[in-house]
Amino acid sequence: MTPLHSLTVSLTPLFNTAFLQDTDKLNEFKIALNNRFQALRDLLKEEETTMENNWKGIKEALTSTCQEVLGLKKLHHKEWISTETLDKIKERKNKKAAINNSRTRAEKVQAQAEYIEANKQVKRSIRADKKKYVEELATTAEKAAREGNMKQLHDTTKKLSGKYSKPERLVRNTEGKPITEIQQQRNRWVKHFEELLNRPAPMNPPDIEAAHTDLPIDVNPPTTEEIRMAIRQIKNGKAAGPDNIPAEELNTAVEQSRMGICAYCLFIACQLRQYLCTTHSMHQSEDPSKTIPSELNFTSLHKQVAIRIQ
Repeated sequence: MTPLHSLTVSLTPLFNTAFLQDTDKLNEFKIALNNRFQALRDLLKEEETTMENNWKGIKEALTSTCQEVLGLKKLHHKEWISTETLDKIKERKNKKAAINNSRTRAEKVQAQAEYIEANKQVKRSIRADKKKYVEELATTAEKAAREGNMKQLHDTTKKLSGKYSKPERLVRNTEGKPITEIQQQRNRWVKHFEELLNRPAPMNPPDIEAAHTDLPIDVNPPTTEEIRMAIRQIKNGKAAGPDNIPAEELNTAVEQSRMGICAYCLFIACQLRQYLCTTHSMHQSEDPSKTIPSELNFTSLHKQVAIRIQ
């Protein structure tokens, strides 16, 4: 077992996808993404490239657009704070700096008055954002209750109720008595996992015969509409995969154009299918993921598309 002090956590930069809820930012994002894909389309027409290079170009277009328009997510900002409030917070910060940089008493009094007014506007705007956020959550919870979507209802209720820390459960010994000492609790956990993980092999392993005929699986290239539906099934608010492309960006790109990102995803998916077919048999390969380039493994897009391809 790896000691806790030797574990290292690598933080992937998160894009501020909450800005896509703002109409102006959303339009700016769509225009920038369309320009990037237009340039990439022209480049692919002129040069012959490999599948990995094509995917890297698509990934670069998506991530660079997020970096340019949305920016990185600041962890101390709440998701419900609007862009207008963030601008007012930045303005309040400048007013605060003006107080410290004042040279005369009159300038300082004037700067303090401006800071007080800016602070009032920030608080007023934050209260309005919080009220709007809570009302939207309540509407979402009511809709989920009507539709019988228990998962969405549970998640929304948790957001409305705020943080809740569960009490620690007692560690008990084999006789059911609670253990209070730290070292004894650790020893009990070690014993528990030793019994759980170090089980003997089964006496009579199952003998599974190979199928005599191949299953009727459609191995034709997926259509643009199928890939568009696969992208739409990716849920928002989830962490991005190794490709660092948020689901919100893919969904926004799909809504923007019927021939933009979907055409490129179709192109990559067809190449991926052909790559799998030529390297290994699709029905007899023991580990198909080994035939996929490392950059394409388990990304948020290809996990969905692989269902249709395989």
